[in-house]
Amino acid sequence: MRVENLKQKFDISIKLIHFPLHPDTPAQGILMSDLFAGRDYDPEAAHQRMKGLMEVEGLPYGERTHTYNSRLAQELGSWAETRPDGQIIHDELYRAYFVDGKNIGSKQVLVEIAEKIGLNVEETKEVLYKRSFKESVDLDWAKSREYGVTGVPTFVSNGYGVVGAQPYEALEQLVIQAGASRRTSN
Repeated sequence: MRVENLKQKFDISIKLIHFPLHPDTPAQGILMSDLFAGRDYDPEAAHQRMKGLMEVEGLPYGERTHTYNSRLAQELGSWAETRPDGQIIHDELYRAYFVDGKNIGSKQVLVEIAEKIGLNVEETKEVLYKRSFKESVDLDWAKSREYGVTGVPTFVSNGYGVVGAQPYEALEQLVIQAGASRRTSN
């Protein structure tokens, strides 16, 4: 994957910042066709484009019919990152949403995902029901607004940024422009 290649080649650290993509989506989700109603949108062409981009990255990509509110998933992800190896939850959230078409706004689905990667179920439920990482995600959303983020993915480094699924060379240019040091090979 592009980001992993960058981490191997450059002395950089990666910090995921959550972004409010369609924050008004109801808990039950909405049909993709309703989300893009009235716009020049071809769902099959969009699916094929995304599938091709994901294949380049070696990622699976399913046929999505709905979009779901990701706010609770972001809060769970913020909490999981505080646990040993918890960052792997992002891969599972990706798979649940983009491959399996699951509602990542559902507390039950999120508990199942957390349990699958070995997070404590009772702690997971407490985080979700008490919304104890709400403020963390609020801060991320504020930071994404500060950065001027308008879509995902967006890559920002030292005041420079690029938006969208970029080729590896564009990301490499970004970190070079931002002053990242190349790692020395052993």
